[in-house]
Amino acid sequence: MTHRDEGQYRKKHPDAMHLDDAIRKTIQAAAQDGRLSCAQAFSIAEKCRKAPEEIGRAIDILEIKISKCQLGLFGYGKGAKLVKPADSITPELEEELRKAMVENGISCRQLWEIADAQRISRVEAACACEKLGVKITNCQLGAF
Repeated sequence: MTHRDEGQYRKKHPDAMHLDDAIRKTIQAAAQDGRLSCAQAFSIAEKCRKAPEEIGRAIDILEIKISKCQLGLFGYGKGAKLVKPADSITPELEEELRKAMVENGISCRQLWEIADAQRISRVEAACACEKLGVKITNCQLGAF
């Protein structure tokens, strides 16, 4: 969802799931100024032993904004992102990205896996995608 959707995130989930009270309390305790970072959301998912997408739905239902995407795509100030086209890309990274692409896109989860395998940061992997014109899709938390 975009900034235009702020305050309406729960509309993405018309059949809104019942929120587990422990998850709700954990998210609300971690959120600051109506925001929760991507890393915090993943930490909560691990702590609660829930899938990231379930935590993402709960965050939406609670109308909390996800900030500081670990790929650098959003949440760094109004309209700001960290990701910029990489200056250069190793042939190995380019090959892995191209193999993982589906219709000129690569999922957030796949990009994390590639970054880990290549021993680079997630933002560096996203910057490589930016240079290659590869769209990053399917946020694991459901933000995009």
